[in-house]
Amino acid sequence: MDMKAGLMQKQTLKLAMTQELTQAIALLQYSAQELAAFLEAKSMENPLLQVDFKNITHLDSNMDRTRKTTKRTFDRDQKNLIEQIGSGESETLEEFLHSQLNSLKASPEEKVILPVLIENIDENGYLNLDRDDLIRRFGVDEEILDCAFFKLQTLDPAGIAAKDLQECLLIQLTRQRRTPGNQLAITIISDYFLLFAEKKWKALAKMLQVEMKDIQKVHDEIQKLNPRPGASFQREKPAYIVPDVVVRREGDELSVGVYDALIPKVSFNDGYYRELSRHKDQEVNKFLQEKQGDYQWIRRSLEQRKETLLKVSMKIIEKQPDFFLKGPAYLNPMTMREVADELEIHESTVSRTVREKYMQTPTGTYELKAFFTSSIQTTENDQASSQKVKAAIEHYIKEEDKRKPISDQSLVELLKEQEGMVVSRRTVAKYRDQLGIPSSSKRKRFD
Repeated sequence: MDMKAGLMQKQTLKLAMTQELTQAIALLQYSAQELAAFLEAKSMENPLLQVDFKNITHLDSNMDRTRKTTKRTFDRDQKNLIEQIGSGESETLEEFLHSQLNSLKASPEEKVILPVLIENIDENGYLNLDRDDLIRRFGVDEEILDCAFFKLQTLDPAGIAAKDLQECLLIQLTRQRRTPGNQLAITIISDYFLLFAEKKWKALAKMLQVEMKDIQKVHDEIQKLNPRPGASFQREKPAYIVPDVVVRREGDELSVGVYDALIPKVSFNDGYYRELSRHKDQEVNKFLQEKQGDYQWIRRSLEQRKETLLKVSMKIIEKQPDFFLKGPAYLNPMTMREVADELEIHESTVSRTVREKYMQTPTGTYELKAFFTSSIQTTENDQASSQKVKAAIEHYIKEEDKRKPISDQSLVELLKEQEGMVVSRRTVAKYRDQLGIPSSSKRKRFD
């Protein structure tokens, strides 16, 4: 090989990541709230940039404020309405417990201990303090401390001040009416809690010399208890979102529009510009040119962001007509690369465009990224979306005989024979877990 040292020219084309390009990419992926915050910060450093926030204080009366969920029911909406009406100051768990102390018979020592215990109950209603530390702190006998704990646990809500879930359930069971079933439940939770929780019911039934249906009844009763007795006092305001894109349907026709009610209006401060332009100072002119260019870049970036969001949304509708016309069960497999290729943009641009953005449809509000799903091979050499497979799994499990629940392998066979979907048992198990559905052994009933 002949290797010689020398000089040579080579012409290459490279994309330089300028500050403006970096900011443009960031602008594309901003959510409406992030974009509003960005524009506010920009207006503080650029006097030529006027940002009007008035338009975001009032929403279009035709626009529904929607919870971050894709499944809503009328009953739940009614409940949310009631929560909004009564959204004033509500009583806290600590206040509620303190209000019951007046009617509680307690010794002078207990009256000192009880308020301290109440202050240390967590938001779920549990109390887990070191008893030895409390005995030293208050200088009392263990018996007095135990009495204070017991009296606190007699207060409402039932199950309050337990150290763990087992004790919480026991407190609630012991306050119920005494019946044979109740006594069996107390015995099981008290002495066989782990066996019961792990659903090793056959061994448990043999040890207690009862039938499986009796343990099933105990399980049903336990399901009615409250594992977090203090949670009902948490009054967090429900989180709402305003969609970035709105799809409307008229017959079989679909239309889409970008909804930018949360994005402030941007305008040029012409009066400030004219006033400063009168100065002949070179530094002032340089400053004006820089800020004017910054303003123009922001205007272009906002328009490009809106245009890209609209193009991607239109492509989603074009490729997913059955979803919008027939329902979520008809979501077809679609990848970001596929959309990017058809729009002749980079895949990362699609990814940034759909980040933390939502689409309001006639059937609910969805994250834009939820429309991109993997494909599953079918017996007809066609493609089905993972969402369709999940919907089918959920349907079969809902309709199954709970005394003989369908195994994952049986679901594999059903999906292939009835739906034409070819999936592995491992995939079925993964989708079932994502749906929050337990295994067949844990779904089985004995009555």
